[in-house]
Amino acid sequence: MTLPTLFKEKLRGITFWLKATACAVVGWSILHGALSVDSATTGPVPPPSGAVGPGATQSAAVQPVAPAPAGQDARSAQALLAAPPAASPPAATAIRTSLAGDPALAGAQLALSRIDVIVTRNDTLDGIFRRLSLSLKDLASLRDLPGVRATLDRLRPGELLHLTHRDGELFGLERRLNESQTLKVSRNGSGLTAAVLQDALETRTRTVHGVIDHSLFEAVAAAGANDQTALALADIFGYDIDFVLDVQPGDAFAVTYQEIWRDGAYVKDGPIQAAQFVNQGHEYRAVRYADPSGAAHYYTPDGRSLHKAFLRAPVDFTRVSSRFNSARHHPILNLIRAHKGTDYAAPIGTPVHAAGDGKVRFAGRMGGYGNVVQLEHAGHITTVYGHLSRFARGIRVGAHVDQGAVIAYVGMTGLATGPHLHYEYRINGVARNPQTVVLPGATPIEARWRADFLAKAAPLLATLDGPAGPMLVAR
Repeated sequence: MTLPTLFKEKLRGITFWLKATACAVVGWSILHGALSVDSATTGPVPPPSGAVGPGATQSAAVQPVAPAPAGQDARSAQALLAAPPAASPPAATAIRTSLAGDPALAGAQLALSRIDVIVTRNDTLDGIFRRLSLSLKDLASLRDLPGVRATLDRLRPGELLHLTHRDGELFGLERRLNESQTLKVSRNGSGLTAAVLQDALETRTRTVHGVIDHSLFEAVAAAGANDQTALALADIFGYDIDFVLDVQPGDAFAVTYQEIWRDGAYVKDGPIQAAQFVNQGHEYRAVRYADPSGAAHYYTPDGRSLHKAFLRAPVDFTRVSSRFNSARHHPILNLIRAHKGTDYAAPIGTPVHAAGDGKVRFAGRMGGYGNVVQLEHAGHITTVYGHLSRFARGIRVGAHVDQGAVIAYVGMTGLATGPHLHYEYRINGVARNPQTVVLPGATPIEARWRADFLAKAAPLLATLDGPAGPMLVAR
């Protein structure tokens, strides 16, 4: 290595150490306050951790504070910090006020953690608290609050719980109890408190029209309503129309129903107020009426109840596997034998409902019927339910059952080639076709309420003839 080259290498090393030393001196000066950095050229200085509350921006919350003169006591320093700046932005002012009012409370609020919990199957509040390492003592205090235990013992899978805590200590819990009520638990100076808040609901009345192409559900959805309205429509006219077998392409409907909204957000469809269904050219109409006692039912425009004394089909079936036939070829016995009922194919375990109010006449094993239930009804009517897998709890001879109550479950006991319900409808011991027999009607509207019914029904029925869409809003 030549002399000039060696000299250049040494000079480069000396320069490096001089620069390093200068940087160290500048850094020490800034650290100890001997030098200051102008924020106008370098940008806002981030605040120390925990110095500002939620919602405040760095530029609004950070206020430059000059170093205290040497010898100034702690009280003057606190006074300097407590004095608001000359042009304090609103966010910074709000933070200062909360801290000055109750520093301990402000510190606690800043440290709170919020957890949103989606309830899963078999979840309990005890399990959730243990999973999140929350205080079980707080849980015990919470359950001791008046009226709270009943609202928290049964959690629904899929619902949302909002929890706030600090280091495991519970500060708040929110749970929506239903569409209009929310349970809110909070902590104050004396401990946990609970209140049920009433959420304002908005009711919007809406009318939709549709024509069936493939299915009722598809047509109702295309009209802008939901499945629950399609189910309600089928339930209203279910005594007169078999929505599995009788509905044909080209059948039409019009429905006026309520929508429930909360805080500008749709919640669910409410009850149907009036409905029309045209099935194979025959028009059916219904209107909802709540009498002064509070009972609500559906009636024809002239006040006859749409509620029949018997269900047309007492099971949710997939298809009719065998119809009423006086000369049917029996698939097992291989002979001509009258089929005195209707067979509704359905999976094993499907609930079977009582077709009408009545009393259990027989429940047990009966030859080719397998497990069977016989019910006695008014008017010398008997209904028979065969090939059952098992009976519902409480079904015994002499027991009273209400229409729609679960009495048994679909099976294939006795002479059956597959799971189905064999259903018979007998009048004075003579079997009638369950699908075509004229079902007795229920009690019509009471005479004392007829005038009120007609006055309230007329405007509702008129909506079925008007244009589709939203009609009125009520709170």
